[in-house]
Amino acid sequence: MVLLTASGCGGQTELSSAPEGPVPKPAAPAPPPSATPGDASSEPLASEPQKTDNAETSSPCPDDMAFVDTSYCPNVELECVDQEFNKANKIVICNKFKPGPQKCKTKPRRQRFCIDRYEYPNKAGGHPPVMVDWYDALAMCKSKGKRLCWESEWVSACEGPDKLPFPYGYKRDPKACNIDNPWYTPDLDKIYSTDPKTQDAELFRLDQSVSSGEMSRCVSGFGVHDLTGNVDEWVNAEKTYEKSGWAGLKGGAWGHVRNACRPMTVSHPPEFTYYFISFRCCADAAPDPAAEQDPKLWTPPKQPEHRKPGAFGKGWTPKSRGPHQPSPPKQQ
Repeated sequence: MVLLTASGCGGQTELSSAPEGPVPKPAAPAPPPSATPGDASSEPLASEPQKTDNAETSSPCPDDMAFVDTSYCPNVELECVDQEFNKANKIVICNKFKPGPQKCKTKPRRQRFCIDRYEYPNKAGGHPPVMVDWYDALAMCKSKGKRLCWESEWVSACEGPDKLPFPYGYKRDPKACNIDNPWYTPDLDKIYSTDPKTQDAELFRLDQSVSSGEMSRCVSGFGVHDLTGNVDEWVNAEKTYEKSGWAGLKGGAWGHVRNACRPMTVSHPPEFTYYFISFRCCADAAPDPAAEQDPKLWTPPKQPEHRKPGAFGKGWTPKSRGPHQPSPPKQQ
């Protein structure tokens, strides 16, 4: 058995195997850090049921977003009972966690926010764009009247009201989410080619993503789909890292990597683009006077306003299923 301490809101940070490629150096200052955790304790973090809306009450979120109102622990202790070292990616992967209440090593806080049910463009059956950097994600969320998620919001939505290490339970399951697909060596010159036809052909060959919601079991207790696997998702990091600055990547992609709720990759600058990197959006929930009186309620820092030179990109989206894309799951 191995005890893993997941702190800094995003959990264990891991190095990604994806080459960083010809990207510019990140600009400096990061957004302000999140709220300071309280005194340490090792008490189990009790889960609480999500308050569901009914016909008589309206949701504090837009119709296409899930409402999350839950307790969140910035520093948890997770007990791994089945782990492996992934030599190619230089990471430890936990395949199964010990079931039971989440052990919180600090004071939990309350998270109350809205999050897209699906990866951008947030449509069931749609397809997330790849080859987008953190700046592109920020701009596209802003164009929808939303914002990029903070890492703790992403984790809260993933763990669900029952505080699970995977959105679907305690054991890694490639039949639930789009993970553990075979590795195909990318041609970096073609991925970053300025010739659209050359780039398109290589991205199409490498693509192993699926449409949003296609794997119906890949959903958290808050009704948020495809959080782990499929594509890596940009978030706002809640502290500064040497390489990524204010940006992080959550969820892993379709390969055999860190496809759990807590881990985050911080080895790439905000300008980094790759063939399995995308995002989803968050938003503030409508004000609730009672909630705002709660001293445990966390207020997200101001959305970062870092800019990059030139136009924002909208990424690349496949027009059809590629040769290595997983087959659609059989209907039950």
